[in-house]
Amino acid sequence: MKQDRFIDRHQAEWIAFEQWLDARGDVRRRVREAQHWDGLGDADMPARYRRLCQHLALARRRGYSAVLTDRLQGLMQRGHGLLYRTPPTRPQRAMRFLLAGFPQLVRAERGAMLASLALFVVPLVAIFIAIQLRPELAASLFSPMELSQFEQMYDPADTDRLGRDGQTDVMMFGHYVWNNVSIGFRTFASGLLACVGAVIVLLTNGVMIGGVAGHLQAVGHGAPFWRFVAGHSAPELIAIVIAGGAGLRLGFSLIAPGRRTRRDALVQAGRRGALICVGVLAMLVFAAFVEAFWSSLAWMPAWIKYTVGAGLWTLIVGWLLLGGRDAADDASLRDGASA
Repeated sequence: MKQDRFIDRHQAEWIAFEQWLDARGDVRRRVREAQHWDGLGDADMPARYRRLCQHLALARRRGYSAVLTDRLQGLMQRGHGLLYRTPPTRPQRAMRFLLAGFPQLVRAERGAMLASLALFVVPLVAIFIAIQLRPELAASLFSPMELSQFEQMYDPADTDRLGRDGQTDVMMFGHYVWNNVSIGFRTFASGLLACVGAVIVLLTNGVMIGGVAGHLQAVGHGAPFWRFVAGHSAPELIAIVIAGGAGLRLGFSLIAPGRRTRRDALVQAGRRGALICVGVLAMLVFAAFVEAFWSSLAWMPAWIKYTVGAGLWTLIVGWLLLGGRDAADDASLRDGASA
């Protein structure tokens, strides 16, 4: 067979194989692009790789040009590197997911995340400002006993602990983990109620947090409160927003499934939401650790507390915005949470 005819017959296969290599390897397309991938499936690649090796052997045996054999040799080597590379260990997969896969998933749902952010932050800021203007509004949100407890927890005269009583750090760590994770799970799962549940949870949390902060600031207990929340506010509040965004996406898949059945849309959204919740869980456990062992330290100077808090906000926002932008979209990255 002449070389030109050989190329015409198999050119489309080689191009498709090369496109798959680009999507999984060197070009490292982002998750958003990979979601619309309509090329060869991963399951087809072992057979395609064997055919490519056969084509290379035929080209050499028939004495085809060096340009053609070099091209096929390069594709074969790239394919071998991807198909036969050593799979990462489970800890490596989990770390890759947290560092790259999770931020990619969050950015892929940016619309739902921005909606969740607005539903949470707008009422928080609004109620905080309203209580500064009319302090009596706090009494409509909390009972007198609750307001008294808040003031006692953040008493400026208390030089022992901030935000809690005399319980040990370990006990409070367990309490914070349970409290944080339960809030995150409710925020996500409530999205099954056609988004309404997630909207209510986000609005309620925003109002409650803004109400507590506004009341303490209005009565002169703001300084201890801000020193307490500075450290753990970034992972905790951002995690709640992300869980809310995943919940909104879950509910939206029921309202507008598109061309898929509602069941298929819900299953897909549920899988992505479950992966997102793995990252949310890690953030909430980290927030609980900081809250238990760092935030309550009353003797720590305020400038150190605020510096650490600002550093965590910068690191977490940067991680979510930039994490995984140069990482390949492969199964081990997205499924690292299953390790």
